[in-house]
Amino acid sequence: MDNFVFYNPTKLIFGKGQLEQLKVQLANVGDKILVVYGGGSIKRNGLYDNVMQLLKEGNKEVFELSGVEPNPRLTSVQRGVDICKKEGIHFILAVGGGSVIDCTKAIAAGAKYEGNPWEFITKKAPVTDALPFGTILTLAATGSEMNAGSVITNWETQEKVGWGSPFTFPVFSILDPENTYSVPKDQTIYGIVDMMSHVLEHYFHLTENTELQDYMCESVLKTVMEFGPKLVNDLENYEYRAAILYSGTMALNGMVNMGYQGDWATHNIEHAVSAVYDIPHGGGLAILFPNWMKHNLSVKPERFKQLAVRVFGIDPEGKSAEEVGLEGINTLREFWNELGAPSRLADYDIDDSKLELMVEKAMMNGDFGRFKILNEKDVLEIYKASL
Repeated sequence: MDNFVFYNPTKLIFGKGQLEQLKVQLANVGDKILVVYGGGSIKRNGLYDNVMQLLKEGNKEVFELSGVEPNPRLTSVQRGVDICKKEGIHFILAVGGGSVIDCTKAIAAGAKYEGNPWEFITKKAPVTDALPFGTILTLAATGSEMNAGSVITNWETQEKVGWGSPFTFPVFSILDPENTYSVPKDQTIYGIVDMMSHVLEHYFHLTENTELQDYMCESVLKTVMEFGPKLVNDLENYEYRAAILYSGTMALNGMVNMGYQGDWATHNIEHAVSAVYDIPHGGGLAILFPNWMKHNLSVKPERFKQLAVRVFGIDPEGKSAEEVGLEGINTLREFWNELGAPSRLADYDIDDSKLELMVEKAMMNGDFGRFKILNEKDVLEIYKASL
């Protein structure tokens, strides 16, 4: 395992009825609050009214930014930055899923930056400060509620970029599984795929002596595979929602991958697809990840074998590591198919007409990946296998 420093300052507030903690958490943050949210589901399920009532009881002056997109766009970030600067916002409250939180992180950094936020998102300028912010999570998926990462789309240039900063950890995140009851079946499925993909991105690395981390990753995957199908068939079950919600947080808060860096090539490949076609991130990952795995099975077959045996229950008797690994990959594909996730780009009416454009977007920063460094030919082959 590599040397490492672990840092995560986010206070996680988990469980039923924890929204009441909001007044306590906001008591000393200032009076001007910007509330950021998406398309209106929080109004339909009553969460919006409950949050606003608590803010009113706390004597907060509230400003709002609504309409954050599922793949949050630079234009929404800029709208939020403009509000913060014009109104002198003291604190930002993200109420929603990972897209809303990702957008909030960029707003928080942009509010303290003189220039276009795209400059620090694309790492052409450093983030040196950010407004403090907290989150009320409504969707189990990205883990953005307890990390510093964010993904923003520039629709004008058709670029989707991941970035992060030590200044963009949430101060607190409130996770009440009941606030995820209203998430529809398709988004629930995408969230399950997303959190599993985060763990798989961690899992495929070349660092030695990571047994504890391996077992932690495998435990998260097995938990999601146990409770995910149950949840898809019983969307308002508190036990299932809680298990999946917590799994999504643990998948990407830095705890399971201390001491090594994962691959993250598949996310980059998917970002290029959804930058061009604006498809759901989890749907794109469901299509692409098994094909990335097949493409790279020969890099370290024993790694794939270990995953197949420990997580997918594949019997290794009398089989090569490659054969066992391939069975594991096929079992993952079958699991996601049974959940109802897409398996081909054609499921989103994506054909081969823009393959070169997607490759160009994926390669914008050169070759990438850590388990195996991918070039243009590799990426094109994975896209073709995913059609």
